[in-house]
Order: sequence, then structure tokens, then C-alpha cells
Amino acid sequence: MCGVFGIFNNKNAAQLTYYALYALQHRGQESAGIVTSDEGEFHHYKGQGLVSDVFTEELIRSLAGTAAIGHVRYSTTGENTLQNVQPISFKYRRGNLALAHNGNIVNAHQLRNHLERQGSIFQTSTDTEVAAHLIARSGYENTEDAVEESLSMIKGAYAMLFLTDTKLIAVRDPNGIRPLSLGKLNGSYVVSSETCAFDTMGATFIRDIEPGEMIIITKDGIVSKRITTFPNDATCIFEYIYFARPDSNIEGINVHAARKQLGKRLAMEAPVEADVVTGVPDSSTSVAIGFAEATGIPYELGLIKNRYIGRTFIQPSQEMRERGVRLKLSAVRKVVEGKRVVMIDDSIVRGTTSGRIVNMLREAGATEVHVRISSPPVTHSCYYGIDTSSREELIAASKSIEQIREFIGADSLAYLSIDGMISTIDERVDNCNGERRCTGYCDACFSGSYPTEIIQNGKFCLE
Repeated sequence: MCGVFGIFNNKNAAQLTYYALYALQHRGQESAGIVTSDEGEFHHYKGQGLVSDVFTEELIRSLAGTAAIGHVRYSTTGENTLQNVQPISFKYRRGNLALAHNGNIVNAHQLRNHLERQGSIFQTSTDTEVAAHLIARSGYENTEDAVEESLSMIKGAYAMLFLTDTKLIAVRDPNGIRPLSLGKLNGSYVVSSETCAFDTMGATFIRDIEPGEMIIITKDGIVSKRITTFPNDATCIFEYIYFARPDSNIEGINVHAARKQLGKRLAMEAPVEADVVTGVPDSSTSVAIGFAEATGIPYELGLIKNRYIGRTFIQPSQEMRERGVRLKLSAVRKVVEGKRVVMIDDSIVRGTTSGRIVNMLREAGATEVHVRISSPPVTHSCYYGIDTSSREELIAASKSIEQIREFIGADSLAYLSIDGMISTIDERVDNCNGERRCTGYCDACFSGSYPTEIIQNGKFCLE
């Protein structure tokens, strides 16, 4: 995943964007960048590493301007190199333009080949630059019209921010796969991948940007424009399961509350006799609390997270993921020793991390380790911004649940059903005071049912 943030009409634009990127750090830890607009002049700085590694107080002060966009990245298209760090910024005949993108353009290879044959020269290997070239080549003089025309050629998932000399434009793809929210801070408008960034700076949440909607922010105010006639809602359900922060709200649903309900449903579907319940922090903590409440088994902090180590799932190599597990987690011996432990996790993607955590609990003295997963088996690749592009990487694509249990070394293993997952999220929908207006989710990684056609290397792909 990636995280994007934008702000318009604020003298502290760079500082507030910096704070927002801190709040969105969980969405990408490979690189970070900020571009500001200062009366027709762009200032930018970006680098590889965490937000705290990339920026200093002096650098933030140097980014003058009253509008800004920022980005934190983990790569799914394009290598983890400095030239691929976002936002992308350039100067062309309409003036300055900067782009920040969360998602994945599934026909990027096809479009890039076409553009290169037309004479375009690419500076990065990201799919985001494809959108930049399409906009630059558009015949429209108005930036939002050029953006609309360009996005009509793009397939896939995107939550994009565009910064010009005079405007901030935010767009969400026709299926709404990636989240994007609109807020206000005094006289400034803010846009973010998650609402937790608004809370960090005291901004007020206005609403979710709708699928297929373009928001144009200028000194004169805000304009909403529908860029697709028939949007089809398919919000990524993995946002609720893993990616989003517990204190964020997506489509009117609080992520912590949704995860807690998933835990209660998991307890109904897969009960087990045990002495203690523990969650793999942080995304599974809420689920574990719900599971414990439903079963009456005590919840304990059986696993402790080192806050200075990044998410193992989104690190760029398998070797780093494996090494990161012991740096990231440790078992609390006094909690699990001599106990039958229920280990709650949000998903099993490759299986390596789960096996290491099970072994860690056994080494700490757990007599039994029962693994419960708050999502169904991940059996299909995601082409919309999650790093599971090959089915060969997915353990559930080739192994049965019993084989996975043996692989990770658990005494028992059970997953939440697809119906249980969907109906649980829908239960949260019923209690959100009418704020939620969407009727569907993207659950392609579990079901293989994709909301868009999939194009890989210029060819239609059906798994």
C-alpha cells in the first residue's frame, strides 16, 4: 500500500503534511516525499526510508508554500529506487504539476508501450508516471479536464492527488478500491488516504470521496465532479482486515470496531478450548479482544511489538520479512508459559511469518498453539496495490488448510469464512447512521472475483 495526503490554503502546509505522513507511515515505509506550491513555484524533497529518516526540521522549513501533497510508499509497480519516490513533479506547458498515487494501474505496461512508441521518455519505472504522460499529452487546456481524459484510459485502483500552481485535485477510481477522505482544518481543505491523519492535526472529517469522483480545490472553494457515469463500489476489504489504522474510519466504519466484530464472528465459526487469547500486534489486537469477549477466554499481551521495526509484510524482500519477525516481535513467557494459547492473526499470505510466531510461542513455553485467522485463505493475487502479484507466493493457493497447519506448526488452524467476513462488515454498515452508501467490496484475493479486467504485460489475464 501507499499513503497520500494533500492540503490547500494553509501557511503551514509542509509541516502539516509532514505530520500527516507520520500518521500514514503504516501504509508505506520504503520512501517519503513532499511537494509544495508557492505562488507558481514548486519546492520538493523526497528520499528513501521512514518519514523521520527523510525529513529534518530544516528541510520542512525550506518547503515554502500554502499547498502541498505528500506520499509514503511501498512498491508494487517499479523498483524501490530514489527516482521512483513520489510525489512525481514536473513542469510542462500548463505550468507545474505534481502527482501522488495510492493503488495500481493494471494496464500500465500496455499504456507505457503505447506512449513510448509515440515518443515519450520515462524517467521512472512506476505506473504513476504513465498518468503524468497522459495528462501532459492531453489537448485540454484545463488541468481537471486533462486529468479526466487521462484517467478514462486507466484501469485498476487509484486514489490520486494532483497539485498545480493554483489547484489541488483529488480523484478516486470508479470502483473506490482505495480509500480517500476529505476534511477541513479551519479555512483549509485536506485530503487523506485515512482519517487518522486528520485526527493528528485536529482537522474535521467531512466525508469520503466517492468512487469515480473528482474534487477540485481552489482559492474560490471546492467543486465536486463525477468522472464516471456508473461507479461500481468495490472498496478493498483488506483495508478493514489489515492495512488501515484502528483509529481510522473508512466509508463510515471504524476499523477497530469492524475488527472486533470479525473476532466475535471468528469465535462463533471456530471455537477452541484454551487458556489465553493473544493477537499478533497491531492489526490483530482488536480481533483478539473480540474473540476473547465472545469466548470468555482471557485476553493477554502474549506478543509484544518492537515499535521501531516496520511491518514485515510490506518490506520489499522475503529475506527482510523473515529476519524482521524476531526483531519485530517477542513472546511474553510469563503470559504463555504452560498455557494453551489462541494466536489471532489477520491473514496468512506466505506462511513464513506465521510459522516463526508459532515457534516463538512454543519456545516461550506454550503447551498448545491454536491459530485463528480473521479472514479467509488468500488464494489469488492482488493487482490493485498489494504485494502478492504471483500466486506462487500464496501458500493457500497450493496447500490445504491442514497442510498449512502442518507448515506453520500449529495444533489447530481455522480461517473466517468469506460469508462470515462480508456479513460481519455489513453488520457494521447497519450501525453507521446512513453514512455508508456503498454496497460491495473487493474480495478478489479471497474469491478470485476481480472488479476490473486484469492486464499483465499487455495481455488480458484471468487466473
